[in-house]
Amino acid sequence: MRLPRAYLVAIAAGGSAALLLGAFGFQYLGGLAPCKLCLWQRWPHGAAVLIGILALLLPGRALPFAGAGAALVTGALGGYHMGIEQGWWPGPATCSAAAPGSLPADALFERIMAAPVVRCDEVPRQMLGLSMAGWNMALSLALALVWVMATRKPA
Repeated sequence: MRLPRAYLVAIAAGGSAALLLGAFGFQYLGGLAPCKLCLWQRWPHGAAVLIGILALLLPGRALPFAGAGAALVTGALGGYHMGIEQGWWPGPATCSAAAPGSLPADALFERIMAAPVVRCDEVPRQMLGLSMAGWNMALSLALALVWVMATRKPA
């Protein structure tokens, strides 16, 4: 099946919009507060939606390439976040737990008092073995492929 460029752009930008709506739904309807890395993953999706609107109006390959870039950025952030959740690498100090023995008592107390409510190194929800960050990574990589397919189509 050969889809025109406009359909591919609409699918890719619509996918980012759906992921954004899902994130906001989990936050505002489901009561699941996002961590700092969750918020970072939203920005490239917003950019992809705006790029998609422009790509539907303007010809050329630059905008679909930019959309693919935005999808790859949010996918990379999701992969980084998933790695932190799995304990594969440490996360940002402002978003992850530190070993209590590695800090003096007064520094530990200050960190506890200033700690965000939501930590980046905890998995709040899983579906089919993947966290929300893992799903963002997988779906964003798929959206990047759709964007790349759009670059190969005439406007």
